[in-house]
Amino acid sequence: MQNETKSRALKDCVAVVTGASRGAGRGMALELGAAGATVYVTGRSTRAQPAGSYGQLLSLSGMDAVPGSIDDTADEVTRQGGRGIAVRCDHTQEDEVAALFARVAHEAGHIDLLVNNAWGGHESFNGVFDAPFWEHPLANWDAMFDRGVRNHLLAGRCAAPLMVRQKKGLMVTTTFWDRGHYLRGNLFYDLAKASMTRLAFGMAQELKPHGVASVAVSPGWMRTEFVLAGHQADEAHWQERPALARTESPRYLGRAVAALAGDANVMSKTGEVLRVADLAREYGFTDIDGRRVEAFEM
Repeated sequence: MQNETKSRALKDCVAVVTGASRGAGRGMALELGAAGATVYVTGRSTRAQPAGSYGQLLSLSGMDAVPGSIDDTADEVTRQGGRGIAVRCDHTQEDEVAALFARVAHEAGHIDLLVNNAWGGHESFNGVFDAPFWEHPLANWDAMFDRGVRNHLLAGRCAAPLMVRQKKGLMVTTTFWDRGHYLRGNLFYDLAKASMTRLAFGMAQELKPHGVASVAVSPGWMRTEFVLAGHQADEAHWQERPALARTESPRYLGRAVAALAGDANVMSKTGEVLRVADLAREYGFTDIDGRRVEAFEM
């Protein structure tokens, strides 16, 4: 895709990307901006007040402060060629989520794309991913389900009436999926991601008669800010860390979502779980370093 074409591809698209202060959400918001979209960037971290629930993960990562904010992401969306609008929203709070979509409806008049990405699973991370289910603390369940799966349901419930009324739209749920294989060593994570995948499938069944699509999209191992910090690297030097050889940037996922948003035939994919690597081959995009990263498989 040529840069000039890409910058206009989504010029009429209004998108909401939840959990977009950093990581996957930021990567998706930026690529939608690069394609010309108006992007409502949501999350709890602002420049003035970062989210305060990442203390344990910050300590494990050796970081002093939570990286990124919705303001930073929104500004970068605009620099990329779109229009970024930062809206602070705690996606666990039903009234705040309802207010977010009421604002979008009032200001933009429609919504074309919801990216369900807000995820609380990292907030309780204790440094142990691989352990028997009886050794994982129940706090991990609460983080992944009450502040993860439920977040996606709340946003979907608010976006659906707007999309149904206009008889078009796309919901994207970010997940992790390896062809149904069990994510051994973390039963809670496996269940949460499977629930998100099933949520996207279930919403697709009920939205399809109204011309609205719902898909789950699975990236590989992303070089998020926390992953890089955990390996004492940054985006400029990650290739010096052999352990990160199989990683991809969050913008690889972003390019997949932008391609789906621009696909006039996206309804043919509704209800499916789509891997970023497969979408890269289908739509012809690469990661930011020019590689076509293969799907992460266990």
